[in-house]
Amino acid sequence: MADRFRKLTRRTFLRGAGACVALPWLDAMTPWAHSASSPDGFRPSRLAVLFMPNGVLPSHWTPKSDGEGYALSPSLQPLAPIKNRVLVLTGMRNKKSNFGEGHYVKTSGLLTGEAIRKTGGRDIRNAVSMDQLAARQVENGTRLPSIELGTEPARHVVDMGFSTVYGAHVSWRTPTTPAPKEIHPRRAFDRLFRTLGAGASDISVLDLVMEDAARLKGRVGRADRQKLDEYLDGVRELERRIEAWAARGSGPGAGLTRPADRWPGGHQEHVDIMLDLIVSAFQSGSTRVASFMFGNAVSNKDFSFLDGVKGGHHHLSHHENKPEKKRQYQLINRWHVAAFARLCERLRGIKEGEQDALENSVVLFASGLRDGNRHDPNDLPVLVAGGGGGRLASGRHLRVPRHTPLCNLHLTLLRCMGVEAERFGDSRGALDQLLVS
Repeated sequence: MADRFRKLTRRTFLRGAGACVALPWLDAMTPWAHSASSPDGFRPSRLAVLFMPNGVLPSHWTPKSDGEGYALSPSLQPLAPIKNRVLVLTGMRNKKSNFGEGHYVKTSGLLTGEAIRKTGGRDIRNAVSMDQLAARQVENGTRLPSIELGTEPARHVVDMGFSTVYGAHVSWRTPTTPAPKEIHPRRAFDRLFRTLGAGASDISVLDLVMEDAARLKGRVGRADRQKLDEYLDGVRELERRIEAWAARGSGPGAGLTRPADRWPGGHQEHVDIMLDLIVSAFQSGSTRVASFMFGNAVSNKDFSFLDGVKGGHHHLSHHENKPEKKRQYQLINRWHVAAFARLCERLRGIKEGEQDALENSVVLFASGLRDGNRHDPNDLPVLVAGGGGGRLASGRHLRVPRHTPLCNLHLTLLRCMGVEAERFGDSRGALDQLLVS
């Protein structure tokens, strides 16, 4: 049996006509996939970036105490189950985003540290984002270099002199090319589990790979067969949820053609499905880099589905210091943190040898604004979850020196992903205090 175990690698796939399903970590896979056997002694890592539009209510965001024993603020309460796996960072700014009014510079520059070109035309210009640099480093052996997801489409209009394309993308492949994000759950699922160009099918991907799965089960031990069954059941359940989502429209495929803001499942379910797609992508090894935009810049998504909230996100972020608007704005902040925490808990529940998928990941959560009422790019709300493959010392509220470049953090996380860069954007050096000593 040991000889058969050595025949499986992390690049093993289940294949069928039009389907290609990457596998989770199994005991039968080669050691580099799950142990501290890389040249520097650390495990391979994944990177997920979650962008929240419209900033936060500062008075309810920043913890009042520092270090490991800090008390969670009202907006960070949902982190309680994973508090020891999260870094709360205070004091960071994205200096080059501090020009022009509005949100567009602060959104498109969040992961690049660059000041975008003010234009409403086709001559957009930014810089390569940190997630795409990471994707170039780790794409070997994955089906997709990265996957970019969101909930709202890009609209090609001009606002305050800026193309709104800037506000619809945080991930940039080149200085002139944002990475297109997928907002339709079914299309995102097909990118992960169907062969490129195959398109959607009425046949489940698992039915297409059933024979290959049966052959694989004959090559692995009992524990791996159980893991494989649980994983495939999870993929099928996700596929069913997506199909049920589409079926609530006007007929087959409605989830692909209906405007996203009028889908019947609501924003909560849309977000849950997209985040579960990231979990599935990381679990399977389909990609090791993902980004997700809860909404575009200036998103006025209606949050009336939350108890105690009545109105749109952007409108409430301009709270004008009115207590009732501030209260609702804070509840929206808390909802986003809860979604981030659920993603992290899902990753924590995926065992990979002696570790789990959260330990072998970096999950960055941030907004390009501090207080949405002021459009302030200083002291940004930033959370970092996961162990970075054994590199990050988590479970703290860390106050960095005032106006520490956000790109210092990006440089640090890039190094966690194996990118040996000396600088990134306006960085002055890595944040060594985040790292395991």
